[in-house]
Amino acid sequence: MATPRPTRLELAGLAKSYVPGKPVLSGIDLAFEGAALTAIIGPSGTGKSTLIRCINRLVEPTAGAIRLDGTDLTTLRGDALRRARSRIGMVFQEYNLVERLTVMENLLTGVLGRTSAWAAWRRRFGRADLERAWALLERVGLQEFANARADSLSGGQRQRVGIARAVMQEPALLLADEPTSSLDPKTSVEIMELLQGVARREGIPVIVNMHDVDLARRFASRIVGMSGGRVVYDGPPQGLGDDMLRQIYGGEDWLQ
Repeated sequence: MATPRPTRLELAGLAKSYVPGKPVLSGIDLAFEGAALTAIIGPSGTGKSTLIRCINRLVEPTAGAIRLDGTDLTTLRGDALRRARSRIGMVFQEYNLVERLTVMENLLTGVLGRTSAWAAWRRRFGRADLERAWALLERVGLQEFANARADSLSGGQRQRVGIARAVMQEPALLLADEPTSSLDPKTSVEIMELLQGVARREGIPVIVNMHDVDLARRFASRIVGMSGGRVVYDGPPQGLGDDMLRQIYGGEDWLQ
């Protein structure tokens, strides 16, 4: 069997303005490929979340191209866009679970993109999907909560469900928008370990927008630093010294 070609995501001249003349993103050129976790860091309001949400078209870019394995997502509409989105897993800051459903039911929503509406309505899922769901629950340490309602879980547990649901899609790419911002330090480390494991196990790019520089240095193999809607650093964690952090965040007092 031939080895699958690694996923490649390319952003070319990506720009976004919510108000004309006031760009949030300005000419972003980046490429992502292979089984690696990339952290996007920068001050609040610099466009990190907008960048993540432009990639899967939750936010419409003003200009530029977003190419996933050669297909420009900015040109897609309707069914073609839905198919492309099914290849992109998303982990949200606020979890975005269906609170009244069980943990297992939330996981299985990850396969709705490839399940008939009739089967989904009857909650008839294939054996392979059920086996994968149980394996993912075990991987994130929540198998004993399979039948618990999502609204009974802690924040860290909900985020684990969110990660497992995204992986359930069998995505070619995983995006995470500030997945640790509402969590305590110990749980934040555990969530980053899971996301790092997703990149390695699934063999896909994982792109994480985050504020915690120390966590980014610890878990990312590549860091993209943004300031004023532009990329000012793109490289390994070792290159992210105090001078570069001042350029990204401004000021010095916070480094003390």
